[in-house]
Amino acid sequence: MSQSQWIVALLAPLAIWILLSGLDDVFIVIVWLLPRRRFRWPSEPELQGAAERRIAVFVPLWNEHRVVGRMLERNLASIRYECYDIFAGVYPNDEATIRAVAEMTCRDRRVHIAMLPHDGPTSKGDCLNWIWRRMQEYETAHGVRFEIILTHDAEDLVHPESLRLVNWFSRENEMVQVPVLALPTSWHQLTHGIYCDEFAEYQQKDIPVRQHLGGFLPSNGVGTGFGREALEALAAARDRLPFDPRCLTEDYENGYRLNELGYRQVFVPLRRSGVPVATREYFPCDIRSAVRQRSRWVAGITLQGWQHHGWRAPRRQIYWLWRDRKGLVGNLLSPLANLIFTLGMTNWRAVRELPGWMKSICAASFAISIVQMGARAACSARIYGWRFAAGVPLRVLWANVVNAVATVGAISQFATACCRNSRLMWRKTDHVYPVDAAARIGQERFGQFLVRLGLVSPSEIDDALTSQPRGTPLGEYLVQLQKLSEEHLYFALSLHAGLELGVPEPDQWTLGATRKLPIASILRWKVVPYRIDLGQLHLLTPNLPTQEMTRDLARYCSLGLRFRLIEPAEFDRQLETVYGSRFTALRLTA
Repeated sequence: MSQSQWIVALLAPLAIWILLSGLDDVFIVIVWLLPRRRFRWPSEPELQGAAERRIAVFVPLWNEHRVVGRMLERNLASIRYECYDIFAGVYPNDEATIRAVAEMTCRDRRVHIAMLPHDGPTSKGDCLNWIWRRMQEYETAHGVRFEIILTHDAEDLVHPESLRLVNWFSRENEMVQVPVLALPTSWHQLTHGIYCDEFAEYQQKDIPVRQHLGGFLPSNGVGTGFGREALEALAAARDRLPFDPRCLTEDYENGYRLNELGYRQVFVPLRRSGVPVATREYFPCDIRSAVRQRSRWVAGITLQGWQHHGWRAPRRQIYWLWRDRKGLVGNLLSPLANLIFTLGMTNWRAVRELPGWMKSICAASFAISIVQMGARAACSARIYGWRFAAGVPLRVLWANVVNAVATVGAISQFATACCRNSRLMWRKTDHVYPVDAAARIGQERFGQFLVRLGLVSPSEIDDALTSQPRGTPLGEYLVQLQKLSEEHLYFALSLHAGLELGVPEPDQWTLGATRKLPIASILRWKVVPYRIDLGQLHLLTPNLPTQEMTRDLARYCSLGLRFRLIEPAEFDRQLETVYGSRFTALRLTA
């Protein structure tokens, strides 16, 4: 066999696979572009008039002490829904996370600790099952019943309207999925950019088409509302366990099982105008964390799903199983295809020697890849803008490498577990939580919030907005107009931003915390470090944190930053007390 024949023999299976998989993806793109029935959104009066059903928010935790406090603070402050409680699942051997949640239970009666009876980590499904049991114990003790169970993670920015929408759509559906999107980051952060692109495409194209064609709806794991009866049905079929403790992707498993049992599912699409109603979060920014997370997804969805269900499914669902599982092969072949394409571009002589049918397949596959990339770029641009979307081609190449490594890791983990007859463990991803303006995405305007609190009238807000000087915050201007007291302003700011308010007690000050930042930065940003706890540096400030502030302060401190609001006059007193003559001398020279 000649060299060219060997090349054709090796390339033919790869080319045919890529063509078939690409045609599958193009089919989804075509359906996405075709006109479909418009989604029926409720009006604002309808949402306001809908009776609030009691919602239990499940938050499974393991080593989340650095983020869970800020997550609870922010979401408790911003969610526009009254009838809900948060159950945080914690392990006895995770004392730092227990302490972080316990601190929040003292500040808000809606937060409850759901203690597991054994050390962790086990699996996310196991943690959720024990939260379920603790919720039932709470119901018995307090004579209440939760009608909706909503799952979230410790890094989630819950949209303020999310619970109202879940409440509305759960009247006719037993599973409601709110979209999930990555928070925007710089274009050069390629690994996190992969998540931005993929989730933008998945939530705007793949899932809506899947729902339109009658496919089962996989849960995203966060922002998923389950009807109580649906979870009880799952529990009845699985030894009183509504979530599969063996599965690494219990969310996907529950979406499949609920469809199998005949329960109705709905995906709430992204609105075309305004801020999208979606759960936002930061995903891994480094390749090691991304591979760790994606290997769990591949092992759970592809390998465990195949192991537990095979291809035994209703005929119309087999296609969706194929789409969900084809990445097991595609992820491994994509980097090879990229390499061959690069070599072909540099060696036209070898390309010319290929048979005509092979050239046609390669040309068709290349055209399909352009269509796929264009669709992804369009979806990414709708969320992050065209400047960010211009980087899609580069991020696609990087994603192929990351997914290939993750797939190899997943196969290795799964094979090892099978050989040892052991369970795959919860390989949790480390999370970060925004402390700046990103954490206020979707929140109502501060003026509207002041009116809702009854601190000012709508006409006073309208008058202030008409004459508000450029660069002067609305709250500060209302104080200048004597329409609002400074005390009430800071009370409202703390509630709106989800930040603690006031001077901390003496026992909350940590020795050495005040020396963590240079005096120049302290004066520039008006912050006073006062406490180091749970891997975080706590700071007093009279200003809401901004992205520029947090980025600059992070240069001098490797700890996470957590802010506490304080009125300007009291801040100056604390600054003088803590830094004394050093602060005075620096202020005089400024």
